[in-house]
Amino acid sequence: MTALGIALLCSALLLLLAEAHVSTGGLIAATGSVAAVGGIAVLLIAAGAGAVVVLIAAACVAALAFSALMLLRRRILRPLRARPRTGREALVGHIGVVRSIDEAAAQVYIDGSLWRAEPDQIRQDTELHDGDHVVVEHVNGLTLHVRRAEAWELNP
Repeated sequence: MTALGIALLCSALLLLLAEAHVSTGGLIAATGSVAAVGGIAVLLIAAGAGAVVVLIAAACVAALAFSALMLLRRRILRPLRARPRTGREALVGHIGVVRSIDEAAAQVYIDGSLWRAEPDQIRQDTELHDGDHVVVEHVNGLTLHVRRAEAWELNP
């Protein structure tokens, strides 16, 4: 019984270390907290403690783990909300200029490079022309889906 309690505490420690390196939004940390509560309870039962002592100790450990997760929730969830800074996904929201148009697609100049672009499917009523300012709505492969930029988006 003692070996089970120690194994639960060790797995709780490993899960908490894993949460520090892999951002899962606190899911791994919550699982580690449950393992820690279980490990403490099993060790106390193996030591011969009464049911009331086990329940009080488990409740204290659970409250401590919950409080720590709530205090650290902003730091845990920050990587999940972070916007991409590099790669093609980072182009969403950027403003570019249409350089050339053919029947199927346009060439758009954004951040120092030319990209293949198509008008966004939702707003097909507007046509793109050379020199139009466009905003990237989303990226599909290496094709940007763009819409014409509105006046308020062009003014810094």
